Formats: sequence, C-alpha cells, structure tokens
Amino acid sequence: MTTIAADSTGRRIARAFLIAFYAVAGVAHLIVTDAMVRIVPPPVPFPRAVVIATGLCEIAGAIALLSPRWRVAAGRALALYALCVWPANMWHAVLDLRGGTGLPLAYHAPRLMVQPLVIWWALWASGAVDRPFRRLRDRPA
Repeated sequence: MTTIAADSTGRRIARAFLIAFYAVAGVAHLIVTDAMVRIVPPPVPFPRAVVIATGLCEIAGAIALLSPRWRVAAGRALALYALCVWPANMWHAVLDLRGGTGLPLAYHAPRLMVQPLVIWWALWASGAVDRPFRRLRDRPA
C-alpha cells in the first residue's frame, strides 16, 4: 500500500498549479501540434502521433491528480514524463541555437535548469514524497 504525505495547504496549491500547468501543456500539444512536431528530435518515430499522445498523457495526468486514489501514481508518472522529455527540450535548445524556431537561449537555459524542479514538483505536489528528495518510507516513525 502506498503511503501518501500529509495534504497541506501548500501542497494543495502546488498541485493546483501543477494541474493547470499540465492541462494547458496537454491542450497546447493538441492545438499547436504542427509547431511541436517541428521540435521533436529526429530519432523519434511518428512525431505527430508522439506529440498528440504526449498531450493526451499530460491531460490524463492532470485529471488523475484530482483523484486521491490516483494522485501519487499520477505524480510519479508526470515526474517520469518530465524526465523523459528533457532530451527533447535539449534538442529544441540546440535547434534554436542553429536558428530553428527563433527562441533565444534566455528561454531555453532557464527551461532546462528548471526541469529537475518540475520533476520534484510533480512528486511533492502529488504526495509521492514528503520533503525534498526524501521518500515517505524514510520518514521517522
């Protein structure tokens, strides 16, 4: 059985922002699909399908965060998702350094540096971890 961290006001607020973050990102994948397809790394097969699938996953994760039953699993899945898309974000930065989509390094550098925080945010806001980088089962009795 999964232990869930206490649901403080701060955690609820962080979760609400996380839900909004992933819901908006997911909808964006479905609305501006073509723009996102252009930044998918070349080795990824079926980029359009991948962009749509990842958008649906983001929306599903946001919805699952609303349910206490699915919250921890959703937080872990969204944290893993954020880790898995990090290379695509790096590719996007490299692409723009070559003149790609026109976004400056001032956009990409913070985005890449904040990715570990997004991963932790998903874990903490969902209750999968209690304190930064400490699992619940490590908590003293």
